[in-house]
Amino acid sequence: MPRLSYFYGIAIYIYWDDHNPPHYHATYGEHEAWIVIADASVLQGSLPRRALHLVRT
Repeated sequence: MPRLSYFYGIAIYIYWDDHNPPHYHATYGEHEAWIVIADASVLQGSLPRRALHLVRT
């Protein structure tokens, strides 16, 4: 997997051939969310509130 970043137990992945809209995958423990790059909205999945805040900032 092409991991871009890892901080506070949160891993960020991005895939060059993934579907639209452009997004990245954030994983934290057993949680995973797809975050849209343009507006930081959650496309699919979920993260705990604190992890989601860290991913969006």
